Amino acid sequence: MSGAAEGGVRALLRVEGACVLFAACWLYAQSGYGWGVFALCFLAPDLAFLGYLAGPRVGACCYNATHAHVGAIACFVAGRLLAQPALLVAGLIWIAHVGFDRALGYGLKYASGFGDTHLGRIGRAARRAP
Repeated sequence: MSGAAEGGVRALLRVEGACVLFAACWLYAQSGYGWGVFALCFLAPDLAFLGYLAGPRVGACCYNATHAHVGAIACFVAGRLLAQPALLVAGLIWIAHVGFDRALGYGLKYASGFGDTHLGRIGRAARRAP
């Protein structure tokens, strides 16, 4: 699959994801919200997997919409600008989730299938690759 990061670039993107995860968790710790809220909401972006029930193109679109930093950062900034703590911490949890996924090597999806990501192939697609 072309378009996937390889080698040192892939490793750097995964380290960057870990840094984003830790920064978001550090900021969340300052928020005063409990870690139970964090744990409860952390996997919420993965509900986008349901888009794959409509096929790989729709699934990739849904997944990418909830796993790109732009929406998560917009949520965080809106919470800050509007002085809405719940929106701010939702953004932090969302940012942490995206960072976690990137650190594990789960990248944005291509319409060719769930296993084809910008960070390389994952799952069965990775095992089939030469």
